[in-house]
Amino acid sequence: MKRKFWNWVKNEGELEATRTLFLNGEISDETWYGDEVTPQLFKDELNADSGDITVWINSPGGDVFAAAQIYNMLRDYKGHVTVKIDGLAASAASVIAVAGDTVLVSPVAMMMIHNPATLAMGNTKDMEAVIAMLNEVKESILNAYVDKTGLSRNKLSKMMDDETWFNAKKAVELGFADKVLFAAEEKPKKKPEEDEDPDEKEEGKEPEEDGEGDEEEKKKKLPFQNAYTYSRKSVADSFLNKVTDKAPETVPVDQLRKRLDLLKR
Repeated sequence: MKRKFWNWVKNEGELEATRTLFLNGEISDETWYGDEVTPQLFKDELNADSGDITVWINSPGGDVFAAAQIYNMLRDYKGHVTVKIDGLAASAASVIAVAGDTVLVSPVAMMMIHNPATLAMGNTKDMEAVIAMLNEVKESILNAYVDKTGLSRNKLSKMMDDETWFNAKKAVELGFADKVLFAAEEKPKKKPEEDEDPDEKEEGKEPEEDGEGDEEEKKKKLPFQNAYTYSRKSVADSFLNKVTDKAPETVPVDQLRKRLDLLKR
């Protein structure tokens, strides 16, 4: 029997029976029609059981017609289809990817879309027929992309013309995927702690009104706290206050004033 490009695994031990489909490698790299590996075989295995299914995809693409049939079968399946893009969903594999009811993409996975291609030989008429066929194939692929993403045909067509690659976040942004796998739920950002204002008033402390306060304290501070206040009177008063504070009680204040007057001459 020819090699199948898919594999089913039944998930045991869960409350509800689920199955996982693995699509690895090229889509129908050897055959799809006319022998054992046929669309009917895939459909029979898909419908052999019921319940939700998960489809893991890691494929560079392959036969667009095989991909189209798989797309149709997954869309027609009665259970919920969750597609998980493992490493790569490129070319025809991207068509299968957008068949999921929910499409999740690994943060390290990639997607790629481009125009269909083929090999052909023949005369001018043959080449014209091949070109027309490829254009129709492109339109059929666009139908799937538009249905999933909601983007305009013109934008998607241009992306296919340019062979566009995109990462997980871009896939979600463009609508090819619904969510990035393993992404943690967004947590509310913590507000940065506000630095305390050194000028902020202490709690419970009433501000002093203008004109209030100890006049003697103001005199002491004037020449030292304000660099613009340097009159001889204020300096003398400040000096006198300091000397008075430190002088012994036996020294009369009037004598200190006389000594200070001598220093001023």
